[in-house]
Amino acid sequence: MYTERASRLTGAVVWTKVPTGTAARPVLPDGCMDLLWSEGRLLVAGPDTRPYAPEGPDRSWAGIRFFPGTAPALLGAPAHELRDRRVELADLWPAARVRRLCDRVAAAPDPARALEDIALERAAEAPAPDPLLRRLVECLDEGRPVSATAGELGVGERRLHRRCLTAFGYGPKTLARILRLRRALALARAGTPYAETAIRAGYADQPHLAREVRRLAGMPLGELLAGSG
Repeated sequence: MYTERASRLTGAVVWTKVPTGTAARPVLPDGCMDLLWSEGRLLVAGPDTRPYAPEGPDRSWAGIRFFPGTAPALLGAPAHELRDRRVELADLWPAARVRRLCDRVAAAPDPARALEDIALERAAEAPAPDPLLRRLVECLDEGRPVSATAGELGVGERRLHRRCLTAFGYGPKTLARILRLRRALALARAGTPYAETAIRAGYADQPHLAREVRRLAGMPLGELLAGSG
């Protein structure tokens, strides 16, 4: 079972997942990165460009999912180096520090809250999030074209692409596709007919929606919705 709540860290989400005895569902691209805790280990989930299929038996997890583009400054690693990867936090931070943090989370009555506390402490030390990147996410999530958004932000498209690689792990066009998929899934899960979902989410038509869902989620929309929460 999966549950989530808004974090005290602006824009972030704190979540937990416990085994249910059913097959694990793929994790879909969402533009975000996560700090994870499971079985005594702290890991980082990099930005995905394809569905991620969890390996091994189902197990308990706790995590904090950062607002798109904010995790690299907190973790001290550019997003493109972590794209489509799950890595040990000790690969990014000093091992001794990570051991202390692991002991702290393991001893906490609520590991998810302990992760949130760690993220808040790190955010207090790190530079403030770049407001341009947050505005970029907002514009693209409204369905605005990348070129028009770059012009509105006063950033050349090449420079914007480089900044996106560091912050999101991929260029702004890929980010726009992933955010559009999120909009479409929210509409479809709410019962919006597929043809209407396609238009409202920013696709040319329903076949365009179907192709993009297969590319980014790895399965047809109907199958995806049948097994998702």
